[in-house]
Amino acid sequence: MTLPHADPDASVAVFDLCHWYGSGINRRQVLQGIDLGIRPGEVVLLTGPSGCGKTTLLTLVGALRQVQQGSVRVFGRELAGSTRAERQQLRRSIGMIFQGHNLLRCLTAEQNVQMGADLLEGLSYRARRDLAREWLRAVGLSDHLGKLPHDLSGGQKQRVAIARALAAEPRLLLADEPTAALDKTTGREVVELLQRLAREQGCSVLMVTHDPRILDVADRLVQMEDGRLWDAPVPRAQTGQVLVSSD
Repeated sequence: MTLPHADPDASVAVFDLCHWYGSGINRRQVLQGIDLGIRPGEVVLLTGPSGCGKTTLLTLVGALRQVQQGSVRVFGRELAGSTRAERQQLRRSIGMIFQGHNLLRCLTAEQNVQMGADLLEGLSYRARRDLAREWLRAVGLSDHLGKLPHDLSGGQKQRVAIARALAAEPRLLLADEPTAALDKTTGREVVELLQRLAREQGCSVLMVTHDPRILDVADRLVQMEDGRLWDAPVPRAQTGQVLVSSD
């Protein structure tokens, strides 16, 4: 296997990454020598038991935490030793979907999604609004544009959060259990939408999941346990299917 730091085309290149929480006798290592590379257009699914370090890895790749030890390069930019301003700038090219939704309660579904489109330069207000509506239609919420978050179910909030991340047209998409609050059909539609984004726009996708129903969308499956990472086989029964929508 090519080491991530040796692949010049990788969108994400993680090498010998270690991370700790706490201090003194309470200091606990959560990541131990992680190596991971993700190429443009590649869908990588990350599985493993709760508390093994998956979300920590996601937040480090997403420039939400300071790298303590090792190397994390995103689009060729080293995050170890980076400043807060440098990480903020990089995050403009990264879409993030987390379980908490993080929707603004005072904004409608359409306005929340338009926040993602607002990151795109050179678009008029109307174009950004239309883009928000397009992504809400794509996740099945065209009838909920004007609803506030408190009027939406948990699954609907999750779909708004997904639409908001996609509206920014990210070069890298990080998703933490994006199908956790969704039923089987909707969850399938969402992951196929993410797969299409990867194929058509060359977006790299790193998705944490416990959902065995969606593992076959992965180009590569990696597993984590006790802070260590290794490759795992994509389910044989599904390998080779191309689950990209025809529309």
